[in-house]
Amino acid sequence: MEFHHTSVLLHETIEQLQVKPDGIYVDGTLGGGGHAYEVLRRLSDHGRLVGIDQDADAIRAAKQRFSGFESHVSIVRSNYADMRAQLAALGIHKVDGIILDLGVSSFQLDTPERGFTYRDEHAPLDMRMDDRQKLTAKEIVNEYSQTELFRIIRDYGEDKFAKNIAKHIVSTRKEKEILTTGELCAAIRAAIPMKVQKSGGHPAKRTFQAIRIELNRELDVLKDSLDDMIELLNDGGRICVITFHSLEDRIVKTIFKKNENPCICPPDFPVCVCGRVSKGKAARKPIVPSEEELKNNKRSKSAKLRVFERKEQ
Repeated sequence: MEFHHTSVLLHETIEQLQVKPDGIYVDGTLGGGGHAYEVLRRLSDHGRLVGIDQDADAIRAAKQRFSGFESHVSIVRSNYADMRAQLAALGIHKVDGIILDLGVSSFQLDTPERGFTYRDEHAPLDMRMDDRQKLTAKEIVNEYSQTELFRIIRDYGEDKFAKNIAKHIVSTRKEKEILTTGELCAAIRAAIPMKVQKSGGHPAKRTFQAIRIELNRELDVLKDSLDDMIELLNDGGRICVITFHSLEDRIVKTIFKKNENPCICPPDFPVCVCGRVSKGKAARKPIVPSEEELKNNKRSKSAKLRVFERKEQ
């Protein structure tokens, strides 16, 4: 299957990145290469782009898409959490811009054997973004305790039926190991009142999101990486982060705000004595998709773009 992914907020992201022809840029979630390709088109022979992704399919697709740009593009299979080390290995210690397009790619959702979608009943419970990882969704569903399942569905899925869903998953797996997305969906449906199912969208959506986030450590990686990425930016460099749900967006908003206003002195202190200096400025409001994009790409519905510009003091 050909790797296909429709880049969300493509033009807005490239506009906010303010690409310099001779700059160095990093796409930490390369995916289908849509954002990265637009950056490459704007670079001169002295510019450089590094594309990072942990998905082997994305890496293969990017190598084909960037044919002709080989002289100023480097493609690395890794998690963006290791961005600093991967850049250092390439002799890069500062960059002019970073892109993160979080969440699941269209290709991952549309490839049933990857196990990300709840719309194919026969798909295996996988959900790994990196197939070198041993742990899969199957182990989480069948081996996590009821308390642990409740925690991740409540915290990462924000599902008000989390307790009952966890209970039904455990009850179902006592009879037979849950192996497919369809079997998991059946357990989830049994836990949610029918009247809610008729009006609240697919009943498995939040639970699948929760399991995927837990499996791939998505929120932990984001939380642990953003400060380091801001440190990587040159003066005037920008980081653009596209999120798809409130948990991600809250992390990005909080960390950007902390980097803009890091002072921890009490409000009544006449001068700052903590010594913490602002790293730059965050855009006041997130950028959301246009009406046209929402009409043409339903997966853009919940997307938000937040931007932080590094400013040396």
